[in-house]
Amino acid sequence: MESINEILTLDSKAKIKNISKGEILQRQGELTSMAFFVKKGLLRSYSIDEKGKEHIFMFASEGWIIADIESQEFNNPAELFIDCLEDSEVLIFDRKCFSVSELSERQLKTNIHLMARRIAVLQRRVIMLMSSSAIDRYTYFLDTYPELPNRVPQKMIASYLGIMPQTLSTIRNKLSRVK
Repeated sequence: MESINEILTLDSKAKIKNISKGEILQRQGELTSMAFFVKKGLLRSYSIDEKGKEHIFMFASEGWIIADIESQEFNNPAELFIDCLEDSEVLIFDRKCFSVSELSERQLKTNIHLMARRIAVLQRRVIMLMSSSAIDRYTYFLDTYPELPNRVPQKMIASYLGIMPQTLSTIRNKLSRVK
């Protein structure tokens, strides 16, 4: 979707809410069809493994939509927690409003384009996690999300990159000496 107004026209029950930092919007194991459009602030989605370690799947800043799409598509309990990293203004809506039968041709084309872009970003991330060095992953992260290092704790960036916080610290020191 291109804007909040477009989502509101598709889901008349959608609501804009102010969410406090640290508040959990979705818990692992819940059944939900809700999605979240970030008007202002920062959200993240993550899982927690059997050892209690967090694994960050995604950050969502202004203009991004975040949801547990796999859970919703297959009607399974959510795999992901979604919470606020900053005080945020979020449009909460039912993802079912994107039903193809309810979309105009223009909206459908826009959604296909946005979905293809998101899939491409995820494909790049998976390939990088499988085959790129930690320094290459961090450099790509900085290029892709230049505002996030100032908004997100380093341990969360390390989790997103699939590395230990100490490794990220070493990489940052190495990169600062090169500059």
